[in-house]
Amino acid sequence: MADSAATIAAHVRARRLSAVESATAALDAISSADSEIHAFCTIDPDDALNQARDVDDRIAKGDALPLAGVPVAIKDLILTKGLRTTFASPLYARNVPDIDDVSVARLRAAGAIVIGKTNASEFGYGPVGRNKLFATTRNPWNPALTTGGSSAGTGAAVAAGMVPFGLGSDGGGSIRIPAALCGVAGMKASWGRVPLFPGCRDESQPGASSWESLEHIGPLAACGADLALCLSVVGGPTPDDRHSLPLEPGAFAIAPPETLRGLRIAYSGTLGFAKVERDVAERCATAAIKFARDVGATLIEADPPVGDTHEAFDALVALDTDRDGLRRMAAAQDHVFDGALGRLLARDWTAGEFTAAIMARKKVARTMARFMTGFDLLLTPTTACAAYPLEAPEPKGWTPFTALANLTGQPAASVPAGLTGNGRPVGLQIIGRHLADAQVLSACAAFEAILPWAALRPKIAAANRALGASPV
Repeated sequence: MADSAATIAAHVRARRLSAVESATAALDAISSADSEIHAFCTIDPDDALNQARDVDDRIAKGDALPLAGVPVAIKDLILTKGLRTTFASPLYARNVPDIDDVSVARLRAAGAIVIGKTNASEFGYGPVGRNKLFATTRNPWNPALTTGGSSAGTGAAVAAGMVPFGLGSDGGGSIRIPAALCGVAGMKASWGRVPLFPGCRDESQPGASSWESLEHIGPLAACGADLALCLSVVGGPTPDDRHSLPLEPGAFAIAPPETLRGLRIAYSGTLGFAKVERDVAERCATAAIKFARDVGATLIEADPPVGDTHEAFDALVALDTDRDGLRRMAAAQDHVFDGALGRLLARDWTAGEFTAAIMARKKVARTMARFMTGFDLLLTPTTACAAYPLEAPEPKGWTPFTALANLTGQPAASVPAGLTGNGRPVGLQIIGRHLADAQVLSACAAFEAILPWAALRPKIAAANRALGASPV
């Protein structure tokens, strides 16, 4: 799609464009490009068009719909009523939910059209778009490269111009990593701002029930304004999620760039330990300097004193995983887990390891809270490298930056910071103080105005300019 979600919704509300035309354009864009990049794993065109007709009927009756006629992609780890949801695992290959995740229900209520499900790693274990059920997702910038993950398909679908935004989930960076590698924006709000149910709050589905203390749902989008629009729709408490938080007025509102003047911004290029690809390091540092200078903020190089947290993070992921339930299901269906999930299930974890991880998370959260008293924002590279060859082994230590905000629950976004010398997208991560979601969104919007990324579109996207509209 060529237009932003906000623009599409405005056209549909004004009846300059029908929701059916919007859905048809998205389906045509998917048909044109997805055979090459495999962003989507399940699509039901008839259902999408039926949803669109319902939206047009609601508009005709005078309903005010903030997402009227906007086609959205939903990661295959997020439940969609009546539309297959496999969690990217053969164990759930025929699973058709009878309930929407609360975030999906809110999107539908706002007039969005669920256009299809997007590919991921099995149960989200791994920052890739590879599983044993569907074709591996490829990067629209270069189909020989990875998209990152685990919200791989959503990142690819947005980058390729199939949809203006989509939902991903993020337990350790799974929104921000593919956003960075695919050259789009992505954000997880503060933990609890966007409720989760059923998903990781439902004990009845092993694998899908994982990640409870780390998981977030949030948007990947072609522009910063659409991040705020989506979050304003899906955010807010529900009695089904005991961790969900109420929203104050303006919780996701974008403020004018002058409100960022005078901020103190920390920039950490390595978090004190990471090894970062030279091109990525240079692009992120240059972008951070320009951003701070142009908004009138003070930029200070500073590493939060937390160090490498991957051991504690891995243990917390294991603690949140229904290991016995997954083993039983796998044995019953003769399924073998591989990759990160296979290693997790093969390991004999101890209570001592889990207790140490819980204590480590407490220390990290307290340390970051103290660090952020001196800064309004923390900027880092989103990943330590840009997209790498799809068939190559994962580079060691290539995602050192994102899990920090999952451990602390802070709001965090990735925005496009440019391209490497050989044309691979680079992402800059923006982390805010606890519950300062609006400030992160405002920083994203200001960054976009200073370093516009709309012109940075892959060749595949150039072929999918739906409806003949101007680029986002």
